[in-house]
Amino acid sequence: MPQPADPRHADPASPVPEPAAALLLAYLADRDNTNTATNQASRWLFPGRRAGRPARPDHMSSRLREIGIPVAAARGAAIRQQLLELPAPVVADALGYHDKTTSRLLRESGGTWSRYAAGDHSRSPAGWAPKGIRDS
Repeated sequence: MPQPADPRHADPASPVPEPAAALLLAYLADRDNTNTATNQASRWLFPGRRAGRPARPDHMSSRLREIGIPVAAARGAAIRQQLLELPAPVVADALGYHDKTTSRLLRESGGTWSRYAAGDHSRSPAGWAPKGIRDS
């Protein structure tokens, strides 16, 4: 996706495939919520009515339904796709879901993350050392 000319948007830009990239750039060039004094410098992709705040989820849902996007089905599909790419506990933590919910959705999606050990993986377990260090 080409970098927007407006410096208020993130750098580097998030990759967006065509044809969505063209639609997104057209939207960014003419956001109707940013023509008021309170929202001209909004950093939000979808600014809300209150200065410095994003659009409310219920407002976004109704706007999406108006243009024919089945919100519940799209959300479910997005979560299932995430579960095919990430362990269920990670998705649960990131989205605020219960582990059992994401595990059930994973099974329904045919995912294979059945042996993920949740927890802090930044440190090695007590007494463990890499093979070369243990043998010396």
